[in-house]
Amino acid sequence: MVRVCSVADVAPETALAVEVDGTDVAIVRTGDRFYAIADECSHAAVPLSEGDVEGCTLECYLHGSRFDLRTGEPLGLPATEPVPVYRCRVSGDDVLVDLGAAPDPDDTASTGAAPTTTSAAGTTPRTLSQE
Repeated sequence: MVRVCSVADVAPETALAVEVDGTDVAIVRTGDRFYAIADECSHAAVPLSEGDVEGCTLECYLHGSRFDLRTGEPLGLPATEPVPVYRCRVSGDDVLVDLGAAPDPDDTASTGAAPTTTSAAGTTPRTLSQE
């Protein structure tokens, strides 16, 4: 697990664009849950982190496709292909992501316990999305 940002960096019902080892990832906060999803719409090369968060979905701002934050599956056209999702956890005030692991089905995006050792190497926070 790699530290990508602090909990306070992601306002409720928004997304934060980060880069993890060369991969663009959107960290999404909905309620008290955090999700990590690839930061590019599968329909067009558009950053999903600039879209709207509603419940467990993230909408692409350009064409309106919605993606399930738990699975990456598109929930409406024009996107027909899923986007990758990653394991995301909170440890203390830190948001952690593991690009090599799928979300844990029993703990998808929870704010529960996570490993205590993390590394900030390879992460670069970018900007908060517009509401």
